[in-house]
Amino acid sequence: MSLIHSTEGRLELQRIIDGMAENGFTGVTLRVHDEEGEWTGAAGLRQLGEAAKPPVDGHIRIGSNTKTFAATVVLQLVAEGAIGLDASAAGYLPALKLDPRITVRMLLQHTSGIFNFTGEYYQDGTFTPGIPATTAGREWVENRFRTYPTEELVRLGLSKPARFEPGTDWSYSNTNYALLRLLVEEVTGNSLTEEMERLVLGPLGLTGTSLPDTETGIAEPHAHAYYRYEEDGGGRTTVDVTRQNPSWISTGGDMISTTRDLHTFISALTGGRLLPDALLAEMCKPEAKAGYGLGVFVQDVGEDGGKVITHNGGMAGHAALMYSTPDGARTLTAALNYVDDAALSMAQAFQEATQLLVRAVFAANPTTETTATTRDLVEQE
Repeated sequence: MSLIHSTEGRLELQRIIDGMAENGFTGVTLRVHDEEGEWTGAAGLRQLGEAAKPPVDGHIRIGSNTKTFAATVVLQLVAEGAIGLDASAAGYLPALKLDPRITVRMLLQHTSGIFNFTGEYYQDGTFTPGIPATTAGREWVENRFRTYPTEELVRLGLSKPARFEPGTDWSYSNTNYALLRLLVEEVTGNSLTEEMERLVLGPLGLTGTSLPDTETGIAEPHAHAYYRYEEDGGGRTTVDVTRQNPSWISTGGDMISTTRDLHTFISALTGGRLLPDALLAEMCKPEAKAGYGLGVFVQDVGEDGGKVITHNGGMAGHAALMYSTPDGARTLTAALNYVDDAALSMAQAFQEATQLLVRAVFAANPTTETTATTRDLVEQE
């Protein structure tokens, strides 16, 4: 059993997030629910130039955690009989002329082969750009209030060569989830926002969670997000990008939530309160290459920690973590803010910090290993 419910364990969690703040994250808030109850902590700043810590119950753009919410809605519609999990997606969206071999399941699991509209990295090291918003740098900053209709994003993805034949490989693609948004809206006659409210947000009372569509603001309280780019003369400019139009990512990552709402959602999902047992089992059945189910990753904690159901997300200076044991009894959710850039300078620190937190919360005997790695995290800068 994890030691996080001990006094030393709780102090270790605080040390980890303090280390994250020292290592470059501008703000971190963490929420853990376990056998002993709830623990929350905060580190860093709410806003650069101020002394206040980020709000523990603050709002955050959750990035790709949006996919888990969207997948849950799709599977609920499967349960209602409105969508067939293994039906051809082309049958629901005939105007897009999808490859008829692509099923709804393949969209949910990223096995469709469809090009990612935010750009594709290939094994030979080459990169094919997607929409202009994701070429990053100054161009993204100056165009961050532009509106991108979801169908425009989808058509861009479909205009590029597929990465592989449907169902033969795995590749993460935001286009899959933009397509699922269109599919839900076509089948129900309602917006995804309306279906999300009916099926998830309303029943769970998630008042801090929203689909902003083209709304540029984020509700208070919240920490601030930043983006840094290179000037033509060689200098650097850092811009507050807390306000932005999230339509550029659509259902690939546009939602806003809180660590409390993320806990409520993932514990309800894994605890069997949102989906029938058979569909929850399908959702948590990982494909072989990346361990991705239907809108979630199934991840091994380690030889002594079992598995967790998870999805994380990052979006231009905002990020969110969401982890649960398969029964929903123990969860970790977090909100992170940082200075993003085209080089993804925080990517390594993000991965290392996430591993620290997961080991601390879910592994059976994390104390010695976690403490050593916390020190490494702080010292690497």
